Amino acid sequence: MSDFPNYSDHIKQDLEKLKQQEQEKKSKRQQEMERDRRLVQQEEEYQLLQKKHRELEREKAKLRAEIKRRQELQAEKERIQQETFNREERRKQQIHSDRKRVRKQEFQRKSSSPSYSPSYSSAPHATVEDQLKELDKLIGLNHLKDEVRQYINFLKIQKLREKQGLQPIPITLHSVFCGSPGTGKTTVARLMGQIYQQLGILKKGHLIETDRSGMVAGYVGQTAQRVDELVHSALDGVLFIDEAYTLKPVDPGNDFGQEAIDMLLKRMEDYRDRVVVIVAGYGDEMTRFVNSNPGLKSRFSRYFYFEDYTPQELLAIFNIFCNQHRYTLTEAAKEVLLTRFKELYDHRDKSFGNGRLVRNIFEKSIEKQANRLVKIPDVTTYTMQQILPEDIALMVNS
Repeated sequence: MSDFPNYSDHIKQDLEKLKQQEQEKKSKRQQEMERDRRLVQQEEEYQLLQKKHRELEREKAKLRAEIKRRQELQAEKERIQQETFNREERRKQQIHSDRKRVRKQEFQRKSSSPSYSPSYSSAPHATVEDQLKELDKLIGLNHLKDEVRQYINFLKIQKLREKQGLQPIPITLHSVFCGSPGTGKTTVARLMGQIYQQLGILKKGHLIETDRSGMVAGYVGQTAQRVDELVHSALDGVLFIDEAYTLKPVDPGNDFGQEAIDMLLKRMEDYRDRVVVIVAGYGDEMTRFVNSNPGLKSRFSRYFYFEDYTPQELLAIFNIFCNQHRYTLTEAAKEVLLTRFKELYDHRDKSFGNGRLVRNIFEKSIEKQANRLVKIPDVTTYTMQQILPEDIALMVNS
C-alpha cells in the first residue's frame, strides 16, 4: 500500500486552493460591488448637489431681479420726488415774484408825486420838452438825465433829417436799464414811452410792466403764449421787463426762461417798428443776461445806468413823502435821519432799496409817531404833523 501515491492529500490541497480562490473572487466581487455602490452614491450626491446648485442659481437670479426692480422703483421714486420738489420750488418762486410785483405796484401807486415818481399822462398838448422837464424834477439821477436828454436830442435830429429827405441813421430803441431797485427805472421808462409817442416813433407810448412771473409758466407751451400776449398788449408802446436776468438763470436746468427769451426775440423782430422793449435789473446781471444770447446782444446795445441815491437825496425823497401826507421833519429829526441814511448808504449791498427803503422808513416812522402821540392827553394838529428824532425808524427792511 505504501507504493501508491497519496492522492487524498493532493485533492485536499486542490480543494483548499479552489476554496481560497473562490473566497478571493467572492471578496473581490464584494469589493467591486461596494465600489459600484459608492460610485452610485457619489453620483446621486453629485446630482443632488447639482440640483441644489441650480436651485441656488435660480434663487440668486430672482434676488438680483428683485434688487434691480427695487433699485428702479427707488430711482423712479427719487425722480418723482425731485420733480415734485422742482415744481414746488418754481411755484414758490412764482408766488414770491407775484408778491414782489404786487408790492412794487403798490409802492409805485403810493409814492407817485410830481418830483419823485410822477404819474405821466398822454395829454395831447404835452410836448417832448414838457416830458424832459418832468425828468428834471426827479430827485438825483443827474448823469442819467444828461444821457437821456442827449439820446432824445439825437432822436429829434434823426426825425428832422427824415423830414428833410436826408437818410436817417438806423438806431435801436430797445434799451437796458441798469440799477438797484427803487432808483426810478420804471418811472423813466414810462417817461420815455411818452417821449417816443410825442416824436411820432410810437402811436400810443403806453407802458406795460412785467417780470419773470408774468412771462414764464410752469408747463410747455404756456410761456410762449404769455409772452405773445404781453407783446401784443404793448404794441405801439413800451414793454418794460423788470429783473429780466432771471429769465436766464445761472443754472437753468429744465427752466422755461429760454422759451420766453426765444418768443420775445421773435416778436421783437415781427413788430420791430411797433414796440420798444426795455429790460431792467442789476448792472452785472443784466450784462451777463444780454451777453448770454447773440439775439439779445444784437438788439440791446443801449445802456442807461441808474445810480443809488446819495444820503442827501434819500432825505429829499423822505421830505417829499412828508409833504404828500402833511408831515414835517424837525431839524433834529433831519439830522438823525441823514445820519441813518449815511450809515445805510456806506454799508449798502445789492439789497439796498433806495426809494423803497425811504418809503419803508417813512411808514415805520409815522407808526412810531402815532404810538408816541396816543400817550399825550391833548394832541393838536401841530403835534400830529411833527416828526421828532425819537420817531425815526432806525431798523427797517430795505
